[in-house]
Amino acid sequence: MFIFTANFYPMPYKKPEIKKLYYSLKEVTEMFDVNASLLRFWESKFEVLQPKRSTKNRRMYSDEDVKNLRIIHHLVKERGFTLQGAKEKMSDNPADMANKVDIINSLEEVKGFLLQLKAQLKSNE
Repeated sequence: MFIFTANFYPMPYKKPEIKKLYYSLKEVTEMFDVNASLLRFWESKFEVLQPKRSTKNRRMYSDEDVKNLRIIHHLVKERGFTLQGAKEKMSDNPADMANKVDIINSLEEVKGFLLQLKAQLKSNE
């Protein structure tokens, strides 16, 4: 039997990820909060980014493209690598880099939850 008190704080609800086959250019720009021109530029500089084209010649990013973009964004925007440095880092060990980025994203989610919990605790005092 569980007794729930005013001090009960449920764990955060984790939304199930909606898996899509392809994401539009607009959806991807919103995911990373960057301009479409930057994504098009990165396509020209990184060979791993090869989004498919629709019949209307619109870019369609696969899950793999989004994962690669997440790594590129992390290296260039968050860690301050040059484009050449990011290329070299990705070519060294791409699986290891992807794991590191996933771990960092998970830790940022936990940090966000803990900050939210701290704010709730302060407001209840």
